[in-house]
Amino acid sequence: MESTTELKRCKWCSNDLVYQDYHDNEWGVPKYDDRTLFEMLILEGAQAGLSWITILKRRENYRKAFDNFDVQKVAKYSEKDIDRLVNDKGIIRNKLKINSAIKNAKVFIEIQKEFGSFSKYIWSKINDTPIINHYKDATVLPVTSSLAEQISKELKKKGMSFVGPIIVYSYMQSIGMINDHTLDCFLRK
Repeated sequence: MESTTELKRCKWCSNDLVYQDYHDNEWGVPKYDDRTLFEMLILEGAQAGLSWITILKRRENYRKAFDNFDVQKVAKYSEKDIDRLVNDKGIIRNKLKINSAIKNAKVFIEIQKEFGSFSKYIWSKINDTPIINHYKDATVLPVTSSLAEQISKELKKKGMSFVGPIIVYSYMQSIGMINDHTLDCFLRK
C-alpha cells in the first residue's frame, strides 16, 4: 500500500502506510501506560536483526499471541505456551526471543513492584522530560547513546535480555523518551 500524501517525513520512513502511520502517530510520542511500555519492549526485542517494518506488519499477531501484552499473563507462560508461540506463523518464531519476552515480563513486574510502575522507572531516567534532538537529517541520527547504554546495563543486571544499547535507544524513540524527528520532518513544525 502506498501513501497518497506528500508530507515530508523523516527519511527512514518509507511509503508503506503501516510505516507512515507508526511514524506519524507513535514514534517520538511520549507513552506512560505500562501495558504499552511492555508491548514496545517486547516488539523492539523481537526486531533485533530484522527491519522494524517486519515487526510492525506482525504487530496485531503479536498482540493476539501475547495476550495483548498483559505482563502478568506473559510472565506465567509455560512450555506449552512457548511451543504455541514457536509454531505461530504470525510472529517471529525465534525461541530465544520468545523466552526473552517471558523472562523480561518477570523482570518488568519486579521493576513495577520496586518503583510503583515501569513507567516511573523508565521516565525517571530523563526526569520525566523527553529529550528532543535537533538532527538535520537521518544520516546523522545516532543508533545509541550513553543513556541507552546505562539503561541497557541496568536492565541486563536485573535479568532482562534483548535489551542491548541499540535496542534500548530504539525503545526510547518508540516510547517518546527521545524525539528524533529530523528538522525537515513535518512533525517538527
